[in-house]
Amino acid sequence: MLKRLLIASLCLGCVLQSCAQDLNVKGKLFIIGGGSRPASMVERIVKESGIDKEGYGIVLPMSSSEPDSSAYYATNQFYKLGVNNVYGLHFVKDEKIQRSKLDSIRNAKLIYISGGDQNRFMDVVAGTEIETIIHEAYKNGSLIAGTSAGAAVMSEMMITGNELKHPDYASTFRNIEYENIEIQTGLGLITNIIVDQHFVKRSRYNRLLSAIIEYPELVGVGIDESTAILVSGNTMEVVGESQVIVFKNPNKSKTTFEDKLGAKGINMNIYLPGETFTID
Repeated sequence: MLKRLLIASLCLGCVLQSCAQDLNVKGKLFIIGGGSRPASMVERIVKESGIDKEGYGIVLPMSSSEPDSSAYYATNQFYKLGVNNVYGLHFVKDEKIQRSKLDSIRNAKLIYISGGDQNRFMDVVAGTEIETIIHEAYKNGSLIAGTSAGAAVMSEMMITGNELKHPDYASTFRNIEYENIEIQTGLGLITNIIVDQHFVKRSRYNRLLSAIIEYPELVGVGIDESTAILVSGNTMEVVGESQVIVFKNPNKSKTTFEDKLGAKGINMNIYLPGETFTID
């Protein structure tokens, strides 16, 4: 219970600060819901980061259990378009980090976080100079992109994928239950939303609904596969091939019956590629 209270306090504090933070940020986020990345999406990442004109990009593969393979496939999607200035950069937990590796993050125009397990990524970077420098790069104008697990880590309140009451992993929640969703702290590059990925393909509605009922200060953003949101300030553009589902709990409604959650007045919007929306 104490942990939940601490997380809720952190959540409210981040929401209150989010508008002020946005005013100081020059960079953008490119949050991908997993699955394949069509060439047009990769081209958009290149265009928004500007690495086709100058600078370079790096891939951080720490979410993956096979980081070398993850870095290879992530960089290869750029190489196929003739963009060869994207490089893998791997870190391990508690390593003594060379200044040159940190500078490589600091000066990158594109920082791309690959898929895998968001908990694994945060276990390596949380509280380190890596995390600090990612924030610094974002503030100074870099594009921070991430797919699947790399999408989940973008928000301050991060869905881990685990169910507290049902430890056997399932790709979607079977119920909308009280105190079942596990939340940890992500990178906090965006603080007023909570991100879910593979959303339509894996029917993760129960999971995201649980989140916005338990943490009503946040807006739930479910991004489908082969789809992304490009975040610039408070404006979000849908990029790719499928939908983005947005849940809000404007009345902070929450009721319970035994271990089941209920709420009234939940808002849902479904956005298609090319459409934009704002989060206040």
